[in-house]
Amino acid sequence: MHILFLTHYFPPEVNAPASRTYEHAVRWVRAGHRVTVITCNPNCPTGILFPGYKNRLRPQRELIDGIEVIRVWTYLAPNAGTVRRIINYLSYMLSSVLAGLWVESPDIIVATSPQFFCGWAGVILSRLQRRPFVLEIRDIWPESIETVGAIRFRPILRFLQFLERVMYRAADHIVAVGEGYRRKILEKVNIPERISVVMNGVDLERFCPQPVDSELRRRWNGEGKFVCAYVGTIGMAHGLDVVLEAAEKLRDSGRDDVVFWLVGEGARKEELEHEARRRGLDGRVIFTGRLPKEEMPRVIASADACLVHLRKTELFETVIPSKIFEMMAMGKPIIMGVRGEALRIVEEAGAGVAMEPESAESLLACIEKLRAGNFFPADYPQRVREYLQQNYSRDALAEKMLNVICESAGMAKCAQDSRGTRLESPCFTRASQ
Repeated sequence: MHILFLTHYFPPEVNAPASRTYEHAVRWVRAGHRVTVITCNPNCPTGILFPGYKNRLRPQRELIDGIEVIRVWTYLAPNAGTVRRIINYLSYMLSSVLAGLWVESPDIIVATSPQFFCGWAGVILSRLQRRPFVLEIRDIWPESIETVGAIRFRPILRFLQFLERVMYRAADHIVAVGEGYRRKILEKVNIPERISVVMNGVDLERFCPQPVDSELRRRWNGEGKFVCAYVGTIGMAHGLDVVLEAAEKLRDSGRDDVVFWLVGEGARKEELEHEARRRGLDGRVIFTGRLPKEEMPRVIASADACLVHLRKTELFETVIPSKIFEMMAMGKPIIMGVRGEALRIVEEAGAGVAMEPESAESLLACIEKLRAGNFFPADYPQRVREYLQQNYSRDALAEKMLNVICESAGMAKCAQDSRGTRLESPCFTRASQ
């Protein structure tokens, strides 16, 4: 089967949608299928091209672990500023549709959000190519941009809501990354039979417990201190002012035994970095900048606890940050500043402590709880990895999504016999026959 996959984000970019798309696609290729990805030249979140890439009008091709990657021209913009970002999104929609028309004989078209107009590129291309279309929803637009205040003009929001409903109805099938997302979609379009849930997960071979990197802790002022690391996008939705407030409270109380690492880039990084300097928090809050995905296990291993945080809104209770699975796989306790389904998963696994989102006092209370020690049993890493293997293995989730794609393309999906043994599926064997 030939899968044509549209995604705004793809490695070497380091973010959740890029990782999920790559990790699924590489497994589908290993199963004998052909996967073509149409994406941007890597520039997220700064809007600056990664070294070695050029933003040309003519699409550029490369092969990444068997995945055929077509990189198209887009209007480059940082992950900040509403107008420039929308132009960036629309330029990708146009370029990906034009490039997709030249892709040889896809059996099915898949498009993933974020961003919203990537989904619309899939709708348009599926109509022009007369191919079935699967839409993956990782972000509820336009609610999410309204929540963070990116767009406030009601007529534009109502128009985007109309486009959202049309897009959902145009898909042959929708894949949501959590039950909360599924419920949100059903509030807008009543098509329960056409919506499946395929959660985020983790590559348990890549993310596993490893020793602390003492040199890294020295470099980032963590030697002899409790290190609380936030790893990921530093964006409008993440509410990381709480870290600065917590660091300021520690300083005002005369304490210098806790350091916060903010590892990543995003729309608010420069603003928060400037504010940290203004408040005199140098050495207490460390901004590392963007690091390659390959460095993430070393960073997580070197922290004492990992912070996962979103702003305190009802919409974000539907979000399940994929980073929680990576942190759990490495045996690191999580300070969970996200409510809803994500918190339920962490608590079910016994993998962390809950804080009140946007509360510096609550964050510091969680740190003190973890600093006291003996909060987690000695077998915590092994027990949590067993939980992940049973519920959130990337291998099993990639197969589950492939089954949805196969069924939408008119192929038989994988089945199980009464003992739960996976039967051989045409979906996995067709290409090798």
